[in-house]
Amino acid sequence: MPNTKNINSVEELRGKIEKASAIYFTDYLGLDVARITELRKQFYDTSIEYKVVKNTLLKIAAAENNISGLDEILKGSTAIAISYDEPTTPAQVLKKFTKGHDLPKVKGILFDGEVLGGEEFLRIADLPSRDELLSMLVAMLQSPMTKFVRTISAPMSNMVGVLNSLKDKKS
Repeated sequence: MPNTKNINSVEELRGKIEKASAIYFTDYLGLDVARITELRKQFYDTSIEYKVVKNTLLKIAAAENNISGLDEILKGSTAIAISYDEPTTPAQVLKKFTKGHDLPKVKGILFDGEVLGGEEFLRIADLPSRDELLSMLVAMLQSPMTKFVRTISAPMSNMVGVLNSLKDKKS
């Protein structure tokens, strides 16, 4: 019979998986306390939840959310980085952190309900964030409008220039 603590942990994990836009499964074994604390701080600063979990409880919670394919990922020590808003942010934090350190190793990713291998995290880390994509879209939409306004106002500017030079010649 499962104990109350494990039942509560599974229920909490089930809710987190349900709400998450992305979950990164990492192998943290080998990181000392100072580096883990540094990584946790970087995740905290970007509103990412990072916690160590038991594989069996995580498997049960994933099964309750109809997610399969995690059996190979959930072996050994596992910590998860959960993003509720921007799914690329944990990958960017992990990429930045692993430049100075060899660990943690990304074992797999649950990205919008789809299970991806750990090797995909570098590709995801290079994707622009939602805000960056929106700003690029605005710039692309604004550029033709700006050119259109310049094209329309160019004949008027030329006419004003001609009239000013004519006035200067007559005076």
